Amino acid sequence: MAWSIAQVARMSGVTSRTLRHYDEIGLLTPAWVGGNGYRHYEEDQLLRLQQILLLRELDLGLTEIKEIVDRQTDPVAALREHHRRLLGERDRLDAVVRMVARTITELQENRERGDMSKINRPENLFEGFDQARYGVEARERWPERWEGAGQQELLDTTTPEELDRMGREATAAMVRLAELMTAGTPVDDPAVLAELDVHHRETTRFWTPTAEEYAHLGRMQVDDERFRVNYERIAEGLAAYMRDAMVAYASARLS
Repeated sequence: MAWSIAQVARMSGVTSRTLRHYDEIGLLTPAWVGGNGYRHYEEDQLLRLQQILLLRELDLGLTEIKEIVDRQTDPVAALREHHRRLLGERDRLDAVVRMVARTITELQENRERGDMSKINRPENLFEGFDQARYGVEARERWPERWEGAGQQELLDTTTPEELDRMGREATAAMVRLAELMTAGTPVDDPAVLAELDVHHRETTRFWTPTAEEYAHLGRMQVDDERFRVNYERIAEGLAAYMRDAMVAYASARLS
């Protein structure tokens, strides 16, 4: 049995335009193309599309997804692996849900007391976030430099305890940076650059960026929602302050 591209689009929620793009990049080739140019898909292609969508849910890039699905020829084994990944993502999201609920409760209690400016335990703001996100972004944007440095192995072997420590330290650093921002400290001030020394050192545990790459990561603090929301939970405007500080640091100490 075969389904037209329009039928697959309706079933999966993926637009026909996206399906055509997947075909063009070799990610999802239709079973056959009719004389009228219409693409048609059979069961094998639907199973592959399911794998693609599962991996997209895990925020993987299309290049990485293609490498994964090309390696996996056994659909049962592939689904087992995706199931394992999804369970891990579910656990992470559960932690994020607890963090948000706790923050709502604490902010509500502060509002009732007439005090909206304090979070009793700021480290709780970041429970459940992937503290190795810089490494993931570096791998996706600069794969050749990442693979050449052999950093994926280091990222894979970082223990949960180490990530938890990094999370607590990162949150404390964000709070200190927010205090400098509130005080009107310029981003190229020695006190701010000292904070970025720590940030850069933690980043290089997984990957050593050039000045240009570190400045790009700085701009992502505002451009990428996954980064921006973390900073804005600490203080409004902190994402932009961190961006400017990272750009200043790249110019002052990495160029």
